[in-house]
Amino acid sequence: MYFLIKGIVLGFSIAAPVGPIGILCIRKTLQFGRLSGFFSGLGAALADMIYGSIAAFGLTIISNALLASQFWLKLIGGIFLGYLGIKTFFSKSMKQEDKKLTHQPLLKDFITTFFLTLTNPMTIIAFLGIFAGLGLSNTDGNLLQTSLLVIGVFLGSFLWWLVLSEFVTFFRKKIEEKMMRWINRIAGLIIFGFGVFALSGLFN
Repeated sequence: MYFLIKGIVLGFSIAAPVGPIGILCIRKTLQFGRLSGFFSGLGAALADMIYGSIAAFGLTIISNALLASQFWLKLIGGIFLGYLGIKTFFSKSMKQEDKKLTHQPLLKDFITTFFLTLTNPMTIIAFLGIFAGLGLSNTDGNLLQTSLLVIGVFLGSFLWWLVLSEFVTFFRKKIEEKMMRWINRIAGLIIFGFGVFALSGLFN
């Protein structure tokens, strides 16, 4: 249980800082409701679990390959963030959208955040650094302990996204159409800014 609890704390802590994924999840929840935010967070949590698995199981070949591919990951992720920022900026307000969600948009929400989290090389660097610093990467080959650690990372990350989407849902009904248009614009600019920042890092 020690490793499970540690994993939950780590997953929650790594997911909690509000970056482009957080802004996207907030905007999706406001625009389309709880389920959209829920599936967006689920995609990010699964990606966190994958990177957590690489760090916890000591898969150095995969981690080294990912670190060596930082340039391409940043390039793809930055371009995609820029595209999402522009799309969000010009999106219609929630009263003009079809609020009836189908499985296709929910799956799209899941894939979008999953892909964005995977293309962020800082995620694997964060997991590798934290696991090594706390000595969690050394589980003496105990498969159960390592598995519990990884499951904990997923649960912790998912818990954060669940709390965030529920918190935003509480205020959703109070947001008017005009305010939603401004939220879309501000969120679009922020997400686009993260994309520009990621691309600018390629030339440093």
